Amino acid sequence: MPEGPDLLSRLGAFARLLHDAGLEAGPRRLTDATRALTFVDLKKEPDFRNALRAVFVSRKEDLPTFEAAFDIFWAPPDPRAAAGVIPGRPRSLPLSPERAKAWANALGLNSSQMDRDQDPRTVPATSSGYSAEELLRQKDFDSMTWQETEQVRRLLEAAPWRVAERRTRRLRSARSGHIDLRRSARHAIRSSGELVQLFRRKPRMRRRPIVLVCDVSGSMERYSRLLMIFAHAIARREDLEAFVFSTRLTRITRLLRQRDIDRALTSVSKGVRDFSGGTRIGDALADFNRRWARRVLGHGAVVIIVSDGWDRGDPDQLTAELIHLRRSAHRLIWLNPLLGSEGYQPLTRGMAAALPYCDDFLAAHNVQALDDLGRMLAKLDSRPVRR
Repeated sequence: MPEGPDLLSRLGAFARLLHDAGLEAGPRRLTDATRALTFVDLKKEPDFRNALRAVFVSRKEDLPTFEAAFDIFWAPPDPRAAAGVIPGRPRSLPLSPERAKAWANALGLNSSQMDRDQDPRTVPATSSGYSAEELLRQKDFDSMTWQETEQVRRLLEAAPWRVAERRTRRLRSARSGHIDLRRSARHAIRSSGELVQLFRRKPRMRRRPIVLVCDVSGSMERYSRLLMIFAHAIARREDLEAFVFSTRLTRITRLLRQRDIDRALTSVSKGVRDFSGGTRIGDALADFNRRWARRVLGHGAVVIIVSDGWDRGDPDQLTAELIHLRRSAHRLIWLNPLLGSEGYQPLTRGMAAALPYCDDFLAAHNVQALDDLGRMLAKLDSRPVRR
């Protein structure tokens, strides 16, 4: 294995390859990998491989992708083999054709080595009776490749729905509605007291604000990026206050206001210090109720909590904070990515404690589920939900 400064640059390139293949390999993971390598003998390939595997692989399903990427990137060339062919390593990476060709050129490999076998999770261009976009809408975020994630980003940004409007206390001039006596009287004074014309007014309409509180703990890691893309898409067109939590609460509203989504996501990853940490939902909601509730829950706000319900905190505290939050919100919605899994039941103590105090319990595992949420937000009743 290479040592010294060359190792750091190659390690960064390897992280980009994993990132393109769909694994979580951001700056935080790269920093952890650099630290992990200081504890192993770099000359021993098994130790080197195991150290990187421990950092970059967080799910069993990601193991084949990591092994294929490691073999292609780090395995020494065999002079007896054809260019780019690694003996005994027939596995391929789930890369788009463009990225596969770019990496093949960068690593001096045969393009066939990178894309010989199509990944079974890739959405086909055509399928019997269904378009590629329709299949992508039904596909679980958990099993998407990097290329499909980019397609989902465009779908979320182009979503047509808007949040339902509500009546405000402010009034505006209108052709119909209640008579505006003050304006009518002022106009009558100009015409020698003759009430020539009656002016009318009606309540001004305004879309409901949304407060998004998203779990970015370790158990939600495979969904966090797409949920942040979803939050950025909402922030571009709605009145959104966004928070993320793991062991503590962080406000990211200003970070999501950046027009460029890549810069926004980079700012979020740098600004949130406890990504992929533990989960304390009750503590996070207590912090929200104490510091932010009065600022952001006015004007009939809709609160959306996104979490799988895995909680290391006190269930009684979670219940108490949800009761307090529910009194201030027009509607309290809980999104759980695991709800879309077959046979899922909300039996974890966090989810069991939260369910009785939520107005809606919805899935958030694919584009279709988020579209369903959007349609529901567009049809919200103007009256508060009866508890």
